[in-house]
Amino acid sequence: MDVGTISLVLVFGLIILLAIGMPLGFASAVLALAVMIMKFEPELIFNPLSFGEGMLTGRPGTGALYILTQKIFDLLTEYVLISVPLFIFMAALLERSGIAKEMYNALDFWLSRVRGGIAIVTSLMAVIMAAMSGIIGGEVVLLGLIALPQMLRLGYNQNLAIGTICASGSLGTMIPPSIVLIIYGLITETSIKALFTGAFVPGFMLASFIILYIVIRTQLRPEDAPLPTPQPGDPTGVQKLGMFAAFLSILLAGVSALLLVRVGFLTLTGQNAALGENVDPIALGMPHHIPWLVISFVLGLALIFVVFGRERSKLGWAHGKGLVPPFTVIGVVLGSIYGGITGITEAAGMGAMAVFIIALFRGEASVALVWDSLMRTLRSTGTIIWVTVGAAALSGAYTLAGGPRYIADLIVGADMPTMLVLLTMMLILLFMGAFMDWVGIVLLIIPVFLPIVQRLPIEEIGFVGQLSPQHVSIWFGVLFCMNMQVSFLSPPFGPAAFYLKSVAPPHISLTDIFRGFLPFIGVQILALAVLLIWPSIVTVLL
Repeated sequence: MDVGTISLVLVFGLIILLAIGMPLGFASAVLALAVMIMKFEPELIFNPLSFGEGMLTGRPGTGALYILTQKIFDLLTEYVLISVPLFIFMAALLERSGIAKEMYNALDFWLSRVRGGIAIVTSLMAVIMAAMSGIIGGEVVLLGLIALPQMLRLGYNQNLAIGTICASGSLGTMIPPSIVLIIYGLITETSIKALFTGAFVPGFMLASFIILYIVIRTQLRPEDAPLPTPQPGDPTGVQKLGMFAAFLSILLAGVSALLLVRVGFLTLTGQNAALGENVDPIALGMPHHIPWLVISFVLGLALIFVVFGRERSKLGWAHGKGLVPPFTVIGVVLGSIYGGITGITEAAGMGAMAVFIIALFRGEASVALVWDSLMRTLRSTGTIIWVTVGAAALSGAYTLAGGPRYIADLIVGADMPTMLVLLTMMLILLFMGAFMDWVGIVLLIIPVFLPIVQRLPIEEIGFVGQLSPQHVSIWFGVLFCMNMQVSFLSPPFGPAAFYLKSVAPPHISLTDIFRGFLPFIGVQILALAVLLIWPSIVTVLL
C-alpha cells in the first residue's frame, strides 16, 4: 500500500479513536500495528487466515518488527528519561509541603502595595516554581489553591485572576528544567543542556510579556486590581526598600560564608591545590578567591549591623526568608547542570532530595508526605510512559513506511516560501494541541516536521538575525515548546482549564475559565511570533 493512503488512514484513524474515547497511548499502538500491516503485509487485511505467511508474521522478531521494537526499547532505556519521574516527585513534594505557600507570602509582602501586585506575585511565583520542577499541572493547582482565593477576596477581576494563574502556571513548558524539552531532546537526539540554555531567554521573555500585560491592564483599568486597604503599622515603600536591602545583605553574608567553607574544604583536602593559581576550573573554589569572599562576607556584616541595623535586618529576614528555600532548590538543580557537576538526571535527583531535606528541617516531612508524593509520581509517570510507548511505536512504524520522507517531499515540493511552511506547521501544531496531549504531539509530529525544517534554506528562517545550521533543531524545539504553551490554554481541551477547575470555587465554570484565557493566548502568540521573526534570540546564550 502506498504511503499517501497510509497517511490518510493514519490521520482519520487517530481522529476516530480519540473521538470514541480511546486513550492516546493505546490508540497510537493500534495504529502502529495497522501501519505495519498496510505497509509490509497488506494481504492480512483481506485474508486474515494468511497469518504467518507474510513479511511481518512469517518471521516474527525480525525485519521491520525488530527495528520497531528496538526503537521503543532504546527510547525507554534512555538514562535521561529517569529524570522525568524525579522532577514529578520533586513537584509533588513542593505541592504538598508549605514551601510554595511561604514563598507566596514573602512575594506578597514586597509587592502588596503595587497596582496588580498580587497578580504579578502569582506570575513571579510561577516562574520560580517552573525553574524548580517544570511540572505544569501541579503549578496550576497550587496557584489555584493559594493565589485565586486571595485575588478574588481583594476584588480582582475574575478573568484577570484566572488568566494569570493558568498562563503563568503553564510556564513550566518553557522555563528549564522543562519535561517537554527533555522528551523533545530524547526523540530528536538534541542536547538537552543546549535546549535548556536556548529556552532561558524565550521563557523569561514570555514571563515578562505576561507581567507587562498585567501592569498595562491594571494601569488602564484600576478597577480590575484594587489596592488592599492599608493597615496600621504597615511599612511604607521606602521602609520596605530598606528592609529588602537588609535581607539581600543577609543573603550576601550567608552565601559568602558558605563559599568560604567550601573553599576551605577544597583547600584542606587538596582538591584545588594541583590546579594552579592561574587556572580556575572550580568556580569560586580556588585559594585566590578567599580574599574576595572574605571582603564580601565582611561587607555583608557591615551592611547588616552598621548601615541597616539589627532591627531592620531582622524584619527583612522575617519577611524574606520564604524566598530562600525555592532559590536553594533552583541553585541545586540548575547550578549542578550548568556548573558541570552532574547531568540532567542526577540534578533531578539532587533537587528532589533538596526539597525533602528542606521539608525535613521545616518539620513537614512525614511518611504520608512521601507516600502521597510517590503515588502522584507513579500515576503521572505511568501516563507519560504509556503514551511514550504507543506514540514511539506509531512514529517508528510511520518512519519505516516512509512517511516522514513523503511528507517532507510533499511540503518542499509545493514550493512554498520558508515562512509559509513554518506558519503552516505552527497552525497544525496549534490545532493538534487543542485536542491532543503534548507527549503524543512531540512523539508523533516532531519526527515528521524536524527533517523538513532542517531541509529549509537557513537564510530564509526569520527576518531578524541569522541561525547557524547546528542550532536549527534547538531553535525548533524552543519554538515547539512555545507553541505548546498555547495548547495548554486552547479550548476545548486546554488542560490548564481542567486543572484550575478542580480547585476553583463552584461559581467559576469552565466557560468562565476559557473566557479568562483569551487575552493571555494573544500574549503567548505574540511571543511565538517573536521567535519566528527573530530566531537567533534562542542562541543568545549558546
